[in-house]
Amino acid sequence: MVKAVIFDMDGVLIDTEKWLVKYWCQAAREAGFPMEREHALSIRSLAGEYANTYLKGIFGENFSYWTIRERRKELMNAHLKEYGIERKPGVEEVLDYLYDKGIKTAVATATDPERAKKYLTEIGIYDKFDKIICATMVEHGKPKPDIYIYACQQIGEKPEDCIAVEDSPNGVQSAVSAGLRTIMVPDLTEPDDKTASIIYAKAHSLYDMILLMEDDAGSM
Repeated sequence: MVKAVIFDMDGVLIDTEKWLVKYWCQAAREAGFPMEREHALSIRSLAGEYANTYLKGIFGENFSYWTIRERRKELMNAHLKEYGIERKPGVEEVLDYLYDKGIKTAVATATDPERAKKYLTEIGIYDKFDKIICATMVEHGKPKPDIYIYACQQIGEKPEDCIAVEDSPNGVQSAVSAGLRTIMVPDLTEPDDKTASIIYAKAHSLYDMILLMEDDAGSM
């Protein structure tokens, strides 16, 4: 029986992954590094400690990860200030469905607490979650399992009684490693073979996730 659903934020609840990718590339190019879309896609949900090493492996030790990340934040903040945050389709519907079923909900995000609260408040869903868990609250971020283990502890449920909802391979790896059944709702990319082999299911949207949970109610 499912007792809680824990959602990633960027790319699952809010439509920001496309801007993260765009502005990572722009910030890196401004600093003289030819980052391409596939490089930015590879670091979705990847904790800074791992993204730093990964990108230095591609662009060399002179890649100033933390400086470039701050520039990426500046560019993205300016964009979001002008255009606002977009909700992913089906967000309110899936949260209302889970509330009606008595299923707890939480967020497990790489975003810091201040911005997570700002983004979720802006789209009117911050108060719909039992807990908001950020990577800054644990020792290691995604793809390590720490954030999902901690999220389960915070909502008082065992990992095997929880479902994670993720959109990226790094996020999926984190949730699966923590012992959660993981539904992938692809955003910018479909699951690769490795990711497809470890997820519980794939849903085309959060609307489809509701249908999936209804169909699997007896076995979940």
